[in-house]
Amino acid sequence: MATPRFGWKSCLCVHAAVFTWYVFTLWRNCSLEITAKHPGAQTYGGRWKYLTFINLVMQTVFFGICVLTDLAHVAVSVKSARGGLPALLSQIGDFYFSVLAFPVATFVFSSFWVLYSYDRELVYPKFIDQIIPTWLNHALHTIILPLILLQMYLQPHKYPSRLKGILSLALFSVVYLAWVLWVHHISGIWVYPIMARLSSTGLTLFLGVAAFSMVPLYLLGEKLYQVMWRAADGGGGKGAQKKKK
Repeated sequence: MATPRFGWKSCLCVHAAVFTWYVFTLWRNCSLEITAKHPGAQTYGGRWKYLTFINLVMQTVFFGICVLTDLAHVAVSVKSARGGLPALLSQIGDFYFSVLAFPVATFVFSSFWVLYSYDRELVYPKFIDQIIPTWLNHALHTIILPLILLQMYLQPHKYPSRLKGILSLALFSVVYLAWVLWVHHISGIWVYPIMARLSSTGLTLFLGVAAFSMVPLYLLGEKLYQVMWRAADGGGGKGAQKKKK
């Protein structure tokens, strides 16, 4: 990661606050009170079959990496930060942000609210309101987007080559879809209600569209990054970003 807009100490304060929020949200989501009432949490795969929960864990880990990166840069001189642990943590954070944190958070936000607006029973049945508080629903599906956009604004990132980035994201998508199909194969349970209502052809199309939609979200992240950092980079938004292939 290149130098943040407002310095490493300011960035550390923001990252520590966001990381604490995600830890609290994760703890609340996994509380015994919710686990005992949520039918999906008690079936095969538990919460790990839901992309929303996987994203929650991913965001928590990502902002944890951000905190460690900030601490490493604050603790050493600018010259020393160009190598060693600070540089390694920056490289990990850059790749994690561009390939997973931004695309997956954006996908969870957009897919959930599109389906919810059309017919909430397809993705979030009404009885869930009696189990998951409204604030927690927004923490899982809404606040994730402004927080990841805030991170993009605060700190520049080095994107990998476009081919490497998209292939890495595609691998994640394939693994998750394989996991969803495996859960159904073993338990007969579809992770999301909409899948149970689709024909074989419809299900194939649905999964295909869901997987391929990750690509434009990755490209959206690139474009937004360039727009946010064009002025800071002196034009073009490429100062902290590798040339795309």
